[in-house]
Amino acid sequence: MSFLAPMAFAFAAAIPVVILFYLLKRKRVVKLVSSTLLWQKFLAESQASAPFQKLRHNWLLVLQLLLLILVILALARPFFAGEIKGGRLLVAILDASASMQSTDEVPSRFEKARREALALVDNLTDTDQMVVLLAGGNTEVKQSPTGNKAALRRALQAAVPSDSPTRLTEALKLAQPLVRDRVGGEIHLFSDGAVSGLEEFEFEGLNVVFHRVGQRAENAGIVTLDVRSNPEDPTRRALFTSVFNASSNIVRTEVELLLDGQLVEARPVEIPPRETLPEVFFAGQTNDGVFTVRLASPDDLAADNEASIVSLLPQPARVLLVSRGNRFLERALAAVPSAEVTVVTDLADSAADFDITVLDDVLPAAWPSNNVLAIRSAPTNWVEITGRAEAPAIVDWRTTHPLLRFVTFDNVQISEALTVVPPGWATPIVEAPGGPLILAGEIGRQRVVWLAFDTLQSTWPLRVSFPIFIANVLDWLNPVTARAAQFLVQAGAPLRLPLDGTVTNAVVRLPNGEERRLTLDPAVRELVFGETGRRGVYQIELGNRRFTFCANLLDAPETDTTPRSEVRFGKYAAVAAAEARPANVEIWRWIALAGLAILMFEWWFYHKRTA
Repeated sequence: MSFLAPMAFAFAAAIPVVILFYLLKRKRVVKLVSSTLLWQKFLAESQASAPFQKLRHNWLLVLQLLLLILVILALARPFFAGEIKGGRLLVAILDASASMQSTDEVPSRFEKARREALALVDNLTDTDQMVVLLAGGNTEVKQSPTGNKAALRRALQAAVPSDSPTRLTEALKLAQPLVRDRVGGEIHLFSDGAVSGLEEFEFEGLNVVFHRVGQRAENAGIVTLDVRSNPEDPTRRALFTSVFNASSNIVRTEVELLLDGQLVEARPVEIPPRETLPEVFFAGQTNDGVFTVRLASPDDLAADNEASIVSLLPQPARVLLVSRGNRFLERALAAVPSAEVTVVTDLADSAADFDITVLDDVLPAAWPSNNVLAIRSAPTNWVEITGRAEAPAIVDWRTTHPLLRFVTFDNVQISEALTVVPPGWATPIVEAPGGPLILAGEIGRQRVVWLAFDTLQSTWPLRVSFPIFIANVLDWLNPVTARAAQFLVQAGAPLRLPLDGTVTNAVVRLPNGEERRLTLDPAVRELVFGETGRRGVYQIELGNRRFTFCANLLDAPETDTTPRSEVRFGKYAAVAAAEARPANVEIWRWIALAGLAILMFEWWFYHKRTA
C-alpha cells in the first residue's frame, strides 16, 4: 500500500489531544443529544478536585479514536498498485500535429492530452519509468527514461503543438524497441486518432494504449494551393486552390485572395458536408510576390484556414528536342506558350545552353546536366532495366502529382515497355503490373521525367491528355518553376536551399517576427533549415540576397478533424480508444464510508437505548 498524500498523517497529532480530554475532570453541563448516551456513566460520577483522572475503558473513546484514524487515512489517500518486478517502462507519445490545436476540447485537444499525460505521471509507482516523445513535424525526445516525476512534468509542460501533419510512424519506431521485450512495457498514445501513413508500420503485438481526445469535427480548411501562368492570358497568374469541409453541415464562408497582404478578391462559397470545393482565381502580377488564400469564417482549427505561396514571374523555357522524328511530340511542345523549342537529331555540346532537354528514344554519348524528359532512354545509373513487357496494362496513376494534373490514362494502350527496378531517387507516377511506366524525381539538383515506353508505340498521342501532360512536364522541369517549388514547404518539413560557398552567415525571420541567426560552413553546399513548424511566410537573408518561402499545412487528412475510435496499424492490426480506467486503486472512499458507518452506528445505538 502507498499513499498519494502522506502529509495528511500530520493530523495524527490530534489523537493525544482526544485522549487528554478523557484524562481531564471538568464540570459539564447536561445537554441531551445523540452523542451523550455513552457519556452518562461519566456524568454520574462525582467531580474530583484533581484535574486528571485515571484513563478507563470507554466505548466513546474507542469510537472517536477509530473515527479520527479513519479520517486521517482517508485524507492520506492510500492506494494499491499492481507492481511488476523491476518496474514498468511507459512511453508517452504526445501528438503535436495541427489537428491537436482544435478547440472542441477546452482549451484545445492538445491541452487535454497534456492533462491526461500528467495524470499518468502522477500514477507512476516508485519503480516505474517513463519516456516522453513529442510527435510533431519530427519526433522529439522530450524526456529520456526516468522515474523523476518532476522532470516528466517539466517535459510535458514544455511541449507545444505545431502546424504540421500527423507523423506518428517515427515516434512509434522509436518507442518500439524500448518496450518490445520488456515485461510491463506500454506505449501510451495521446492523440485524436487523425493518423495516416501507418499502413507499413509493423505492429508486432505491442502493448499500445490509445487515449483519444476530441469531440467533433467542425472544420473546413485549405488543402491544395498552386499558382501558374494563365493559359489564356500569360500576363496574368492563375491560382488553383481547394477547400475541404470536414463537418457534417454545410459551410458558408468567403475565400479571400491576397497578394503581398493586399486583398485582390473575396468570393462567397458554399461547401457541402464532407466534400472538397475547387476554386480558381486569376490575378495580375508585375513583380515576384506572395499569394495568400484564407477563409473568412473561424472554425475549430485555425491552422488550415490560411495558406501562402511564392509566385515568381514566368520566364520562357528554352527546350531542346532530340528526336529522329515525332510530329505528335513536336506539336505538343510547340503548343506550350512559355516554351521556345529547338529540334535536333543528335545531342551536341549546345545542350548546356538550354533549360530542358527532351530525349525521344535516343541514347546520347554524354547525358545533359540540365532538366531532362527522357522517353525510353536512360543511363545505367538512373534505372536498372530488367526486360521488356508486351502490351502492359496501366493499372494506377498518381493524380495528385503535378505532372498528372488534369491527366487521365483511360483508353490508353501501349505496345511495349521496358521493365525496371524502381530507383530510390524517383517516384512512380504511372504503374503497370510489371513495374513503373513513368518516373519523376531529382538526381542531385537535376529534375528528371522518364518514360518506359515509346509514345509512338501507344495510343496516347491521340488522346487529349498527351499535350496536357507535356505542358505539365515543361512547367515542372522549368528551372523557374523548380526554384519556386523549393520555396513552398509543408509545415514541419525542412527548407533546402543551395549555397555557393561564399556566404558564411544567414538570418531567418519566422512568421511571428523572431529571428534565427545561422553560421554557415563554407564547405557546405546546402542550407537546411528545419524550424518550420509554424504556418506562414519566412524571410531569409544570405548576404545581399533576400529569399521568401512559405510553410503551409495543406493536408486533407489533417483537416479532417473527426476523432477516431481506433488507430489502425498495417492492414489488419488496430488499437481501440481506451476506456477511462484508474491506474491505481484508491481506497479512501471505502475508508470514508467506514467512518460514516461508525457515526450511523452511534446514532442507531443512542435511539435504540432511548426508545
